[in-house]
Amino acid sequence: MESNNFASFIEAFRNRIAVLFTERNDENKMGITRGLPPYVLRQVLEEDPLKVYIPKEYGGRGGEIHEMLMLMETSSYQSLPLALMLGINGGLFLQPVANYALDEAKNNVFKRFIEQKNLGGLMITEPDFGSEALKMQTVFSKSDNQYRISGTKHWAGLTGWADFWLMTAREESNSGELGRDIGFFIHDTNNGGIDVEEYYSNLGLYMIPYGRNKVNISVPSGYRLQPKTTGISMMLDLLHRSRLQFPGMATGFLHRILDEAVNHCKTRFVGGVSLFNYDQVKERLANLQSYFTSSSAMSSYIAENIRSGEDISQFDILANSVKSVITDYMQEAAQSFLQLVGAKGYRLDHLAGRSVVDSRPFQIFEGSNDILYQQVTESVFKLMRKSKVNNLYDFFKNYAHTNKAVEYFKDLFNFEVDHKMVQRNLVQLGRTIGRLITMNLTIDLGAKGFNADMIANSLKVLQNEIQTSIASYRLNLAPNIVDDYQIDSSWLNNTKFAADI
Repeated sequence: MESNNFASFIEAFRNRIAVLFTERNDENKMGITRGLPPYVLRQVLEEDPLKVYIPKEYGGRGGEIHEMLMLMETSSYQSLPLALMLGINGGLFLQPVANYALDEAKNNVFKRFIEQKNLGGLMITEPDFGSEALKMQTVFSKSDNQYRISGTKHWAGLTGWADFWLMTAREESNSGELGRDIGFFIHDTNNGGIDVEEYYSNLGLYMIPYGRNKVNISVPSGYRLQPKTTGISMMLDLLHRSRLQFPGMATGFLHRILDEAVNHCKTRFVGGVSLFNYDQVKERLANLQSYFTSSSAMSSYIAENIRSGEDISQFDILANSVKSVITDYMQEAAQSFLQLVGAKGYRLDHLAGRSVVDSRPFQIFEGSNDILYQQVTESVFKLMRKSKVNNLYDFFKNYAHTNKAVEYFKDLFNFEVDHKMVQRNLVQLGRTIGRLITMNLTIDLGAKGFNADMIANSLKVLQNEIQTSIASYRLNLAPNIVDDYQIDSSWLNNTKFAADI
């Protein structure tokens, strides 16, 4: 039964998926079974989780950010792929529709999501253009009241499942040249035109189908999204908004790993001593607690400071930092959990093994972390040039997202930066900046009354990470690739046994 009270709504959803994913359909026991049993998807959608992304005037819950984050957190505690599936529908389809579609499209889409439990996804990536989205070759042209769109898209989550697709393309002129801007179009799969040429055997996230799609569709003119400025800015707003919701998925995922790891270590005995009492184990568990605390800090800030419908296309430093740091933490947590569990965890039917392969692509999709860290540094340098500041500490102490945390590192950041540094240094400094921003958010969370011991622990972990990261940046030994690496590179040739071969 639907409830307008969010606490009742989320509790009903939590209880439903706990039964579905623990008692009746343990995801870890499914092995390499792909997809999701229809009855499971049906019962998940019966709780109307996607209503949190739909405005109230169209029958939804209103698009409140804190509700979205809690939905993701609740889902990912039971199943990270389930949370991603809901996130694809919400962050990459329903929110852009709510913010940029015309009423004609909104009425139809939202009605079908609520009444028919439809699903939607986003197609941006192409086989030859992954991170270079602005060079996509999918084209559109307008004829009468229709847009004709053709091209090839791949790695779109929910391939073959989605009832609607948000399709991206560049306009083709009469001369055949492609425009620089990006257009977004809502395609109803009932109208045909999308053929799945191949389903990919993705390494993890078995619940979600991915593949390569041949696109040759017609979309009514009223189903094109309307940017406030340019299509590129609209795409940045869409991606930044989605990246800022990653902590929702991460917090539940990290909470589950923390619970499972602590329970395992307390009940597992090695040499007659509980694993929980070993110092190295305590360090790993302390790191897991820190990751959970940092993710909670991100969710708290985003819930209170990011509004539905607000244009956040300029929030690149925060969005890219949050996405990169928290997805790094997800993978590090999974790897650490696997190390604690040992051989038993190195199985697809164990949470540790599944967590490693399921969390790994989060560091790649919606922007590879290496690229995002580089962009964080470049964006910071742009602000430094604008404010005519070249000393890192001087900049950080006056920047809203670092001003508290940098006081722990007055000497560490007290140096001038070279704005023409090589790419690897841009990436390494971006990692440092991302963790400094995370530390600032964690300090803010502590001021709100979050568990003081957890905050203190997290600040220690973050200080260690920042110290190590900036030391690596400043040491800058810069090893390089050896082109002719096969020459003189046989160890056997350099032993007394060389004559034997």
